[in-house]
Amino acid sequence: MKKNVFSLMILFLLVITALRAQENTTETNKTYENPILRGFYPDPSICRVGDDYYLVNSSFEWFPGVPIFHSKDLVNWKQIGHVLDRPEQLQLNEGLRASRGIFAPTLRYHDGLFYMITTCVGCKGNFYVTAKDPAGPWSDPVWLNTPGIDPTLFWDDDGTCWYVGAHNISGKREWEGQNGVFIQQLDLETKQLLGEPVQATFGHATNAVWGEGPHLYKVNGRYLLMIAEGGTSFNHAITVFESDKVNGKYTPSNINPVLTHRNLGRDYPISAVGHCDIIQTQNNEWWAVMLAVRLCKGKNLLGRETYLVPMEFEDGWPLFNRGVGKVRFEEKRPNLPWTPVESYPVRDEFDDDNLALKWVFLRTPYEKWYDISKGKITLDTRPQMMTKLEQPSLLAQRISEFSFESFTKVNFNPANDNEEAGFVAVYNNARNFRLVKSSENGENVVKLYRVKEGDEKLVAMERVKSGNLILGLKANKLKYQFYFGKDKTSLQPIGDIQDATVNASQSGTDFTGPMIGFYTSSNGYESINKAEFDWFEYDAK
Repeated sequence: MKKNVFSLMILFLLVITALRAQENTTETNKTYENPILRGFYPDPSICRVGDDYYLVNSSFEWFPGVPIFHSKDLVNWKQIGHVLDRPEQLQLNEGLRASRGIFAPTLRYHDGLFYMITTCVGCKGNFYVTAKDPAGPWSDPVWLNTPGIDPTLFWDDDGTCWYVGAHNISGKREWEGQNGVFIQQLDLETKQLLGEPVQATFGHATNAVWGEGPHLYKVNGRYLLMIAEGGTSFNHAITVFESDKVNGKYTPSNINPVLTHRNLGRDYPISAVGHCDIIQTQNNEWWAVMLAVRLCKGKNLLGRETYLVPMEFEDGWPLFNRGVGKVRFEEKRPNLPWTPVESYPVRDEFDDDNLALKWVFLRTPYEKWYDISKGKITLDTRPQMMTKLEQPSLLAQRISEFSFESFTKVNFNPANDNEEAGFVAVYNNARNFRLVKSSENGENVVKLYRVKEGDEKLVAMERVKSGNLILGLKANKLKYQFYFGKDKTSLQPIGDIQDATVNASQSGTDFTGPMIGFYTSSNGYESINKAEFDWFEYDAK
């Protein structure tokens, strides 16, 4: 009897401790930090199903396409898959240019089904896929014979589905950069667009440029069209329009742009705010997700990221961050149950038979050239090169912070001087670094290459012995320092400090973000060699 009472007391104390811990956690998380998705996660689109929230992002030339996330509180997000994870869904073929591929997906839910609609630029154009479970599997694409980019779907109260896309349907421009948004009915049974498209707007002003990224809502019986304008760089902005008819004339708001940072100066730490989607919570709060750029000494080192901003409606128009009117790094969190998610470990030991969802390929792999076994991943050394528009033996993940350390352990024995394997930091084929084990006149060496605007330079070379090698870099804002060694305790620098902006966006037409990973290539020659990687680690500071 005493034993049972003692056990009940222990159980009671454990429950009280857990409840207090949960209380304390809630108390200490009154605010959240922006961006909510850090690193290359642009063009967010969001939907809610009950108490669950789902979000997708653009992925451009990286495969699988369209990462999809789940959250309970709009702040903590866990990746649950990729919408386009099969080659038959997404053909990002060799020759596809950087910053092409998947543009601006929209995620919606209607009548028990999830819809993701997007554009594959350099592929076949606009299409949508569906799924009952947002984690997949998703259907094969339904291709739509319609021009333009950045499509979205909207269901009216009567169940009619409308396609909203970014395009100047006249085919003529009265001013440079004139682009707009059009609306057309979509029959989901025949999977065909019906009737004639109607040009809803060219933007909020007579000289507005690059109207795109539309989303259509119905709020208090009125149709509200929200678009991005000004290009996706410094002049990016969010504008809104209203109509009393879904495919009628849309009138711009007098308070446009409703949100932008272009008026804050080029040195403001959050830049290029735009491309917005909004959601109403089960507690009747309104929140907006959008892309923006976190600057480091005026440079875009991380790509466009996903931010969360409180909003409400005033006089029928969206009001972002009342009394502030801009995006901030810290905000009061939504009135939702705080639900943290487990982050990826610093080191990936490759203990699972499947790759972690953070890993992506450069363009679509039509053959499996890697194998995971016994806590190691082995890559086939193939002729394809990361410095060309090819599909190389490369796996990469996003860089999420200005300062970090990243290393990998590689076991590679080059059979010829043309073979190499090791660590890479890559923005695209024309801007990247690779630190690789190779051979020079038959001797084992480690080489550091820098490719800047397509110009490749051998920065440094050091002789090494056969066997395992640790390769990687330490990043400190605008500075990259590469290292090599037999183990982590004997690392030595190779080459001078490198300019991190080589591995970063250089203009408003660079749509992706910097990545790090591992790679092997025989540089245009056939090979039967393989490179074995024991682990890969990324430690953000």
